[in-house]
Amino acid sequence: MKVILAKQAGFCFGVKRATQMAFEAAGKDQKTFTLGPIIHSPQVVGKLEELGIHALNSLDGLDCGTIIIRSHGVECKDIDEAQRKELTIVDATCPFVKKAQEHVKSLSESGYSVIVVGDADHPEVQGIVSYAGEKVFVVASGEEAKKLPKMSRIGIVAQTTQSFETLKSVVTECLLRGGEIRVYNTICDATAVRQEEAKALAGQVDCMLVIGGFNSANTRRLLEVCTEIQPHTYHIETAAEINPDWFAGVEKVGVTAGASTPKWIIDEVMNKIEEMNKSD
Repeated sequence: MKVILAKQAGFCFGVKRATQMAFEAAGKDQKTFTLGPIIHSPQVVGKLEELGIHALNSLDGLDCGTIIIRSHGVECKDIDEAQRKELTIVDATCPFVKKAQEHVKSLSESGYSVIVVGDADHPEVQGIVSYAGEKVFVVASGEEAKKLPKMSRIGIVAQTTQSFETLKSVVTECLLRGGEIRVYNTICDATAVRQEEAKALAGQVDCMLVIGGFNSANTRRLLEVCTEIQPHTYHIETAAEINPDWFAGVEKVGVTAGASTPKWIIDEVMNKIEEMNKSD
């Protein structure tokens, strides 16, 4: 059985930067926390907890110490609160997410109705939306965009892990609803590259494994694009979840991983498959 690992599997720039900042902060302050999980990898969050850095859901009750802003960013009110409490802030927000926040703030201040293309329940989107004024909408697809009202000026940004096809479909619908449209393509290049590579790989193999947190949006999108091409696609967080039955009669296995998946987990999965190969 041949195993092919995608070239761009694993940590993207923003996630790598955030995790490095978090691990560097460990031990520098007796009270160091992350506001929300630093990235969507339970395994990385667990390693930080072992070093004494725990994830908080809010700043309630925290009056001193260091707070690390997660890679997905947080709502602007949380930053304001941390500053008001004079906490030490380590801002590990992904630069691409930060750019989307800045675009939304600028568009809103310039009088545009803002549309954010993404998942309304995702923390990145909730953070981005907080930088807008009252006229802000979140849509996840072109179909949802059809329900938007007519607006004279529309500004559009996207959650960094969205697909270009989804952004394009929303923009197409907005062209029918606004006189002036301003679009910022805030999709991360790393996300687009991973999705295109995963699509190509899925078309070459008999089975696909997608490694990453079950709470990771970009990993779930990899799962979606792979499943469309290769129905025998499986989402796992760790090597322990691999089912040998998946590989019955399989000659080629493709492996990819979300942008929040650390290298050590990818290595463990590859080693597990290699061990299974040797035992056959």
